[in-house]
Amino acid sequence: MTDAKKMNHAPFVTLHSEGNIGIITLRRAQHRNALTTAMIEQLITAAITVSDDEKITAVVIEAQGDNFSVGADLNEIKAEKEQRSLLRARRDAEQGGRLMRSLRDIHQPTVCAVQGIATGGGTCIAAACDFRIATANAKIGVGEVRMAMNLMWQAMPYYVDLLGTARAKQLIMSGQLFPAETLCQWGFIDEISPPGEASAAARSWAQTYADLPPVAMQMIKRSINRYAQALGESIMHMDHDQWLLTAQSEDFQESLEAFKAKRPPKLTGR
Repeated sequence: MTDAKKMNHAPFVTLHSEGNIGIITLRRAQHRNALTTAMIEQLITAAITVSDDEKITAVVIEAQGDNFSVGADLNEIKAEKEQRSLLRARRDAEQGGRLMRSLRDIHQPTVCAVQGIATGGGTCIAAACDFRIATANAKIGVGEVRMAMNLMWQAMPYYVDLLGTARAKQLIMSGQLFPAETLCQWGFIDEISPPGEASAAARSWAQTYADLPPVAMQMIKRSINRYAQALGESIMHMDHDQWLLTAQSEDFQESLEAFKAKRPPKLTGR
């Protein structure tokens, strides 16, 4: 059995314990915690490790820096697109789904602390947790559509479960960043904290659940998740193929170039 206190995933993700609470921290603050494939793999490893540690009875996921995560590293996406075979790209596109399942399947209750910007994959990480605490100045969204991308990582059902169909469409189809207060009213965020205090509030939430009977707690969590996700798992297997389709579009390439140039994209539907 690996002790979470000894587990370290430098430089991008770390895992340590504070009493009976496991703390997973994203540590790529200089890049606004943009998610590389290496970072995602380290997060998967951290999730599996902490889930297997019976001394840990609740988990906090947090991030260093001013922003929780701006999602996938677009520079890496562009480079990989130019170098990979279609077969390799399809295999690699499954990584996000593995991350979501590894976070969802952490046995212990999970609390995510969100500050600053959370978008795309960063918001997906939060959605895979049981509870979400956000600072009052946080802005949260799912921006893939603005890059001519579909939402992948098999994440769609998480948003529908948390928000309902109309709000999930508004969040995902608009690509906008929403104030934390709005998402609290919608039910995505569980508590608003003052700026700089999301991690402390998340630890307080985690301690509440950590001190309850762990076997019953973890059985209840697993049952609720399995019920809520039963349909999603049967239909979301294709979203990485949808990503491969959108990644071949002219609009995707134009959106990447426009993002780098900080200008509006000229979209054609091709």
